[in-house]
Amino acid sequence: MTDELHDVRALAFDIFGTVVDWRSSIIREGQALGQRLGLEADWPALADAWRAGYRPAMAEVAAGGRPWATIDVLHRQILDDLLPRFGLESLSEGERDQFNRAWHRLSAWPDSVAGLARLRSAFVTTTLSNGNVALLVNLNRGADLRFDCVLSAELVGRFKPDLEVYRTAARWLGLAPSQVMLVAAHPRDLAAAQQAGLKTAYIPRPDEHGPGGWMEAPGTTRFDLVAPDLIGLADQLGIA
Repeated sequence: MTDELHDVRALAFDIFGTVVDWRSSIIREGQALGQRLGLEADWPALADAWRAGYRPAMAEVAAGGRPWATIDVLHRQILDDLLPRFGLESLSEGERDQFNRAWHRLSAWPDSVAGLARLRSAFVTTTLSNGNVALLVNLNRGADLRFDCVLSAELVGRFKPDLEVYRTAARWLGLAPSQVMLVAAHPRDLAAAQQAGLKTAYIPRPDEHGPGGWMEAPGTTRFDLVAPDLIGLADQLGIA
């Protein structure tokens, strides 16, 4: 660990894409739904379109174009808009609600559980996600992630990359921003964390949007650490 990182006491983790594999999980849930109900759909395309609606919906909230809502609510609104396009408008209210809660049941990347366990042995670990608290609690339990605490942008009433989300997380942990490191697969998230005074660790996830899929470009942002996965991050931080 470099001298600049010796004061880091906590690691705050972005979740969707960084710790959990949302795309494969949503495709799997969709296929199970289709098999159960005898429905056919392009589940990979639906997963991609569902996720693609996430950032515009948050931006509309941030701009004041729609009232504050949790990610569960936004996900459901996006889903309802997409179902006719994929021939799934016949889904009942209960089926829609159950499918929407697939975001509570996402699977971890293969390195996440072991990597988090090693990192937690030396640092306080917390979520720092736009996902709402109930969603994150269910992910934490279902995927056996074992974070020390669950922090969410919901508790601030804003979404990342609003700088107040990162600063408030540090304050809740009783730490200065420079004592917290954000771990994320998304350069935009990390760049905002840097502006808020946090340290940063970039974990590229080239398969987040599927093999050969889109990746957010790092641009000119320089991160404190870059690791291939969470186990590699533990290695770089000198954690056995």
